[in-house]
Amino acid sequence: MSQKTIVQAINEAMDQVMEQDPTVMVLGLDVGKNGGVFRVTDGLQEKFGENRIVDTPIAESGTVGVAIGLAVNGFKPIVEMQFMGFIYSAMDQICSQAARVRSRSGGRFTAPMVIRGPFGGGVHALELHCDSYEAFFAHTPGLKVVIPSNPYDAKGLLISAIEDPDPVVFFEPMRIYRSIREEVPEEMYRIPIGKANIVREGEELTIISWGAPVHTAKALAEKMYEERGLSIEVIDLRTLVPFDTETIVNSIKKTGRAIVMHEAVKTGGFGAEVATRIMEEAFLYMECPVERVTGFDTPYPFPQVEHDWMPNEERLVQAVNKVLTF
Repeated sequence: MSQKTIVQAINEAMDQVMEQDPTVMVLGLDVGKNGGVFRVTDGLQEKFGENRIVDTPIAESGTVGVAIGLAVNGFKPIVEMQFMGFIYSAMDQICSQAARVRSRSGGRFTAPMVIRGPFGGGVHALELHCDSYEAFFAHTPGLKVVIPSNPYDAKGLLISAIEDPDPVVFFEPMRIYRSIREEVPEEMYRIPIGKANIVREGEELTIISWGAPVHTAKALAEKMYEERGLSIEVIDLRTLVPFDTETIVNSIKKTGRAIVMHEAVKTGGFGAEVATRIMEEAFLYMECPVERVTGFDTPYPFPQVEHDWMPNEERLVQAVNKVLTF
């Protein structure tokens, strides 16, 4: 094993799967010669050629549409969105076509494809470069939604996503693209889609998150244990769809308190779905209402104030104190 960033882990996952399976290909803006805006596909076109690492025009709807056609005809395309904020123009292709291929054809066809790209804030970028749109796709039956928070999970989950028979939207938190390194096996491995990960065990409170905020939650849990002896369990959901109800409910039965933390805006965010699942399945074990720590119900702000807009440690501390003193 060697130390890798999320970018390196994702690059290695695509490299290894393409080496093994000639039906896998990558399409996207600047993914070839330039290796993508974040260099996630760096070196792949040189190795696999222009017919498998395909530079496309600035036309996300066309790129996804082509990928759907490839997918139903035996290929396994990976579409890279330069930023997930540019995905609006491909919403029709994703939600009304790719997501419905299996049901519309009565199971005769599937669309084994992955749409992946960077999302989330904290990098002083512009509006539409930092938004978190995971709830849009979690609301669309037929799509799987995956969000890794570390290099090990990124590689294993992406390999599983590429091999999945149905379309997967794969969100990559760009704030931690290169800021985190950890041991990642050199060989291929798979992490099952639909299984959450308990990143820190605890007894008094459960914090549920995904993507970059997982690290904020874990750091605070460790800090509060050192300072106050507080035992906080942190769960990385990893996959929004399918949803791992069992892991969440088992944790709530133990702690009786829950906070959901995500970067997306509060209203209609996936945190509301998590809170509802808890109330449906574990209400009698709860000591207080579920608390949410999220982005605000506004467009993503200018860089000067993004730290205050995003769910940060200060707001998470307030939520922890609130649920513990209810």
